[in-house]
Amino acid sequence: MTRDGARRRTARVREWLDRTSETGNPATANDLAGPFRFLFWLARSQSRRIALGGVLGTLWMVGLAVPPWVLSRAVDEGLVARNTGALIRWAVVLLAVSVLNALLGIARHRTMTKVRMDASFRAVRAAVGHTSRLGASLPGRVSTGEVVTVGIADVYTVAMALTVAGPGVGAVVAYAVVAVVLFTTSPLLAAVVLAGVPLLAVAVGPFLQRIERTGGEYRVHQGRLTTRLVDVLAGLRVLNGLGGKAFVAERYEHQSQGLVGHGYRVAGPASWVGALSTGLPALFLAAVVWLSARMAATGAITIGDVVAVYGYVAVLVVPVSAFIEGGGDIARARVAGRRIIDLLNLPAARDNDGVIPSGCGPLADPASGVIVRPGVLTALVAARPAETRTLIERLGQLNTDADVSATWAGVPIDDVAREEFRRRLVVADNDAEVFAGTVRDVVAGRLAPDDNRIRAALRVAVAEDVVEALPGGLDATIAASGSDLSGGQRQRIRLARAVYAAPDVLLAVEPTSAVDANTEAAMIDRIREARRDTTTVITTSSPLVLDRADEVVVLVDGKSSSVGTHAELLRSDSYYRELVSRAQDDR
Repeated sequence: MTRDGARRRTARVREWLDRTSETGNPATANDLAGPFRFLFWLARSQSRRIALGGVLGTLWMVGLAVPPWVLSRAVDEGLVARNTGALIRWAVVLLAVSVLNALLGIARHRTMTKVRMDASFRAVRAAVGHTSRLGASLPGRVSTGEVVTVGIADVYTVAMALTVAGPGVGAVVAYAVVAVVLFTTSPLLAAVVLAGVPLLAVAVGPFLQRIERTGGEYRVHQGRLTTRLVDVLAGLRVLNGLGGKAFVAERYEHQSQGLVGHGYRVAGPASWVGALSTGLPALFLAAVVWLSARMAATGAITIGDVVAVYGYVAVLVVPVSAFIEGGGDIARARVAGRRIIDLLNLPAARDNDGVIPSGCGPLADPASGVIVRPGVLTALVAARPAETRTLIERLGQLNTDADVSATWAGVPIDDVAREEFRRRLVVADNDAEVFAGTVRDVVAGRLAPDDNRIRAALRVAVAEDVVEALPGGLDATIAASGSDLSGGQRQRIRLARAVYAAPDVLLAVEPTSAVDANTEAAMIDRIREARRDTTTVITTSSPLVLDRADEVVVLVDGKSSSVGTHAELLRSDSYYRELVSRAQDDR
C-alpha cells in the first residue's frame, strides 16, 4: 500500500471512530477511582445509546411474554370453544407479535453492538492517549506485555460488561411483568416464581466471587507472559545468532503451561456459571410446569392457563440467564477494569501554558545538583549508567515522579507548555522506536522532510554509509523497529533523527555505544561542529567522547561530584581516573 493510501485509510478510521463516539468526554480522576466508576464513565459517555438499549431490551423481553398469552387465548377461545374464527384471529395476532418481536430483537442487538464498540474504542483511545502522554517514561513503569493485554483483552472484557445495560434492564422489567401476570392467574405460581430468582442468586454468587479472585491472578500472569513473548519476538534475530532459540522456546512453553493452569482455575467457576445459567432455569421451569399441571387437573386454572404459564416460565429463562451471565461479565470486568485504570492512573507530565525562556538554558537539576551550561557539549559519566539515565529523564521531563522540577533558565520545566518544550528539547534514547518507512520519513520524523537537511543530519550521525548501502537512497524502506539494520546502524539513524529536529537542547543517551572507535570519533567531532551554538548533553563512559566534551560532570550516587574538562578531572579526581580506566579496559 502506498503512503497516500495508508494515510487515506487512517483518516477514514479516525473519522469513523469520531462518528462512533457521541462525545469526546474525557475520564476524570473520579472516573478512574475504581472499576465500577470506570464502567459508569463508559456508560455515561453514551447515555442516549445506553437508554435506547434499555428501552429496546425491555420491549423485547416483555414482548417474549406476549406470545404465551396470545397462545392461551387461542387455546381457550379457539380450540376449546371450537371457534374457528377466533382461532384464526388469534393466530394472526401471534404472527404479528412474533414479527414485531423479531424486529425489536434485531434493533436491540444492533444497539448493544454499538454500545460495546463505542466502549471498546473509547477505552482504547483513553489508553493510547495516556500512553502517548507518558512517552518514553512508559517502559520504566509498565511492561510492554501489560500494555498489549490492556489494549486487547481487558478493553474487550470491559466492553462486554456494558451489554448488561440493555438485557439487564429488560430482564428486571420482564421478570416483574411476568410475575404480575402470573399473580392474576395464580398467586401460588407467582410466589414460586418470585422466590426462584433469589435462590438462583445464592447458588451463583460464590462462583462469581471466585471468578473475580482467580481472574485477577490469571490476568497478572497473562501480562507477564505477553511481555515475555514481545521480548522474544523483538530479539529473535539475536537468539538465532546465539543459538538460544530452543532454550527460550522451552522456557516460554513452561511458563505458558503455568498460565494454562491458572486458566483452568478461572474456567472452573466460569463453567459452573454457564451451566447454572442454563440448568437452574430449566429445573425452575419443570417445577412450575408440574405445579401448574396439578392445578389444572384440580380445575384451579384452565388448559389455556397451563399453556400460558409454561410460556411465561419458559420466557423467564431468558432474563434469568441474562442475570447470571451479566453477573459473570461484571465480575470479569472488575478485574479487567482494575488493570485499565492502573494504567490510566500513572502520572504524566502536566500540560501547562508556561513560556520557555529564550536561549539554550542553563538546565539545572536540584535533585542531583547538576547544572548544564548553555551552548556547550556536556558529558555525564557515572559508575552506574542508571544514574545518568535517571538524570536525563528528569531534565527531559520523562520522569514526573521527582519531588522538585528541573529548571530551564530558572523556570520549572513542569510549568511550561509541553508541546513547546518537546519542540525545543529532544531526548535521543537508544530504546527509541524506529518506525517503518522510507529513510526520508524516518529521519524527518514529525517534521516536514527537507532532503538537504536530512543529508546533513545523516552526515552528522555518520550514517551516510547506511543510506548508501540501501537500494533507493532516501527512498529506501526501513522495516519496523529497524529490524533490517544492525545495532550500530539503528543507533546512527536515531541520532540523525534527533539532529534533524534541531532542538535548542539535545539530551543523548549513549549515542555511540554500538559503533567502533573511528566512527565514534567522527560522530562526536561532527556533533560538536553542527551544534556549536546549542546545548548538547551526552551520557557516556567512553574516554574518547569524554576527551572531546567541553565539560564533564561526574555523578556519584546520583549527585554531582566534580565538574571539569577530561584532562582536569584526570589530574584532580582519583575516582574519575579509576572510572575512566575501568571503562577503557572494558572497551
